[in-house]
Amino acid sequence: MMPLNVSSVTEFQLLGFQNLLEWQTLLFAIFLFIYFLTVTGNVVIITVVSQDQRLHLPMYIFLKHLSFLEICYTFTIVPLLLANLFSHGQVISFSTCMAQLYFFVFFGATECFLLAMMAYDRYLAIYSPLHYSSLMSPEICTKLVAISWLTGVGTGLLPSLMISKLDFCGPNRINHFFCDLPPLMQLSCSSVYITRMVIFILSIAVLCICFFLTLVSYVFIVSTILRIPSGSGRKKTFSTCGSHLAVVTIYYGTMISMYVCPNDHLSLEINKIISVFYTVVTPLLNPIIYSLRNQEFKEAVRKVMRKRCDIYGGKVKGSFFIR
Repeated sequence: MMPLNVSSVTEFQLLGFQNLLEWQTLLFAIFLFIYFLTVTGNVVIITVVSQDQRLHLPMYIFLKHLSFLEICYTFTIVPLLLANLFSHGQVISFSTCMAQLYFFVFFGATECFLLAMMAYDRYLAIYSPLHYSSLMSPEICTKLVAISWLTGVGTGLLPSLMISKLDFCGPNRINHFFCDLPPLMQLSCSSVYITRMVIFILSIAVLCICFFLTLVSYVFIVSTILRIPSGSGRKKTFSTCGSHLAVVTIYYGTMISMYVCPNDHLSLEINKIISVFYTVVTPLLNPIIYSLRNQEFKEAVRKVMRKRCDIYGGKVKGSFFIR
């Protein structure tokens, strides 16, 4: 007797950007360059925060985990995207597709929780600076980070398991650059009503609630900033918070438009462009916005670079005298 829910499709073909064949080489170069900058920037953040004792603070602990998350997140999507552009189409096995889907949801949900935690951390630092060290100690920060990762692990399980249980009878051509939820449900030859409703409710629970909590934190931050007597202090803090909020809005806005708001009226190509923002663009913007505009972090980068140069110079000088 044949088991239920066995898929007759053993592999999928990711079509990617095949309608833009004349732009494939340029797109490959652009995405490769962005991927290189993303990985490099986030590795620098992790290295500097780990080596500079002055940065062993909750804000930078959150930032280090966000950087590690961005590396994992882009590694889940971008290498396959680059391979797709290079070969003008990529075949992916059913199990690999489900694994990519799981890690995409896992890392995406974890990022939502982390961004909400980071906004709350900044709210405490600005709204209650005198009690900040007790309200957000490194131990509490570590627990919040652990909760974010564990919740992300659980969030990724349900949609990937439900999608893997669907029947896929063919065709097996996914008109996207990665195994995403909407195109996979479109390919299924079984009823996806329950799966679609569960994913919709889960998306509201994760995306909308985290976005709402983040916005509430920034509303309190802005109200506190308005009470700062120094005009230059207000301008500097507004600039930093405005940049954070802009990146958060791009990330949540594009994700919500894909998984919460119905977008069937949009073409598949528009949906791909929207997906590029939260899979490729925001992982690049995060290290720029959260660290490179931070004077304390830039000082730490210079300190680590000087230390590295001194060590390297000492080794070169030592080898010269040995010779």
